[in-house]
Amino acid sequence: MRKKIIAGNWKMNMTPSQAVELTNTLKPLVANDEADVVFCVPAIDIVPVVKAAAGTNIQVGAENMYFEESGAYTGEISPEMLTDAGIKYVVLGHSERREYFGETNENVNKKVLKAFEHKITPIMCCGETLEQREQGVTMDFIRQQVKVGLLNVTADQAKTAVIAYEPIWAIGTGKTATTDQAEEVCRGIRACVSEIYDDETAEKIRIQYGGSVNAKNAAELFAQPDIDGGLVGGASLKEDFGKIVNYN
Repeated sequence: MRKKIIAGNWKMNMTPSQAVELTNTLKPLVANDEADVVFCVPAIDIVPVVKAAAGTNIQVGAENMYFEESGAYTGEISPEMLTDAGIKYVVLGHSERREYFGETNENVNKKVLKAFEHKITPIMCCGETLEQREQGVTMDFIRQQVKVGLLNVTADQAKTAVIAYEPIWAIGTGKTATTDQAEEVCRGIRACVSEIYDDETAEKIRIQYGGSVNAKNAAELFAQPDIDGGLVGGASLKEDFGKIVNYN
């Protein structure tokens, strides 16, 4: 049985001092041995949050990573920097990175491969726009994101990966895909992974739902057979994140 993974994506929020305060507030609220709990935080917050979360069940993730080891890439952060700081996970290919910073499926694939090389677990994001959903091409679009994103990733690596399905039209809008819609796409993603690899790999990979996940809808979403937790945005910055983590 796949262990749930519930990750907070803090986005561009929280100064270092605010991040430590939030971590200290959430520590007793997110204690749950039945799920992996991850705080994906801005780069400047990584070191203080790792320190603040030490000795707890909280694992710390980054929100992005470059695919080169080092060099003249001003403003980027390397995988070795992340591992040295104690990072275990990294969010890759979030729709905001794709939309605002021009990241492509090919860029995401390079980052996924580099993350595995450094034993960082990628949380690879995929999701469609409202227009694509209305045109009936949701799964065509997402299958392309998944297939290119996992190019040259081995089956053993894929078994440890996390895929986050986040419909773009539900991110930060207050709109949430219905439980049936979320499960349908997550089931389709698992079927796509089975096509790329095999049924065993598809059964082991963890698939999250993201997009206005909150304390009221988490239990129903996470109860679905192909939804293995959530990538939580705004609600991860509040005490309610504890209720999401302890959804049952």
